[in-house]
Amino acid sequence: MQETNISIFPEQMQIFSGSALKMIAFAIMLIDHTASILLQLYQPAMNTYLSFFGKSYSIYRICRNVGRLAFPIFCFLLVEGFVHTKSRIRYARNLLLFALISEIPWNLGFGRNLHYAKQNVYFTLLLGFLGMCLAEYFKESRILQMVCVFALLMVSMKLNADYSYRGYLFIMIMYYLRNERVGQALVGSCWLYYEWVAGFAFIPINMYNGKRGFIKSKLLKYLGYSFYPLHITALIILRRLIFHI
Repeated sequence: MQETNISIFPEQMQIFSGSALKMIAFAIMLIDHTASILLQLYQPAMNTYLSFFGKSYSIYRICRNVGRLAFPIFCFLLVEGFVHTKSRIRYARNLLLFALISEIPWNLGFGRNLHYAKQNVYFTLLLGFLGMCLAEYFKESRILQMVCVFALLMVSMKLNADYSYRGYLFIMIMYYLRNERVGQALVGSCWLYYEWVAGFAFIPINMYNGKRGFIKSKLLKYLGYSFYPLHITALIILRRLIFHI
């Protein structure tokens, strides 16, 4: 596939490095999870704050809607990481490692027990990463590519990780259209119709300048991986202290 990377925005508006996009996604995810874990237990945050086109919005709902933008950004960065990583084996290993590390905080944070039926989003990202690996490995055979993509689709449905099969297929959409930013935004937004607000994530995505940014050292890289389980753990502790749940 010829690399075009034509952005929706002109070059002077492409101001975000990969590191900046990651920080934006972290902040959005924190807002989302704070609402899900804490604000839903705080009645004033659940009261109607404003009405728009006949729909009522609380502080909780606004935060959850803002939070829909995080996953598409992380998926975009996953594709970028897949393309540019020096070791896909280490990349997949890290995704699996932090999927396992995150499972207990995830279960306690969102299921409030150790047996929550859904798995955390790292599993979804791992399946998407494996899908990209297999798609590239079998790039000379469309049939084998589709067989592998379909097989991992079945795994994603059985595993029931966060965003489920929709999240896995979204990653594959982002991968196959990685060099067509406009098409990526259009098709990706259509795929996210069930959470239409998530389509706004393509605004910062198309402000990406192709640079790695300040997250270069191993320490910062692993702190990035750790943010997911650590911030959920912190929110669980706050929930316990404030609401005794």
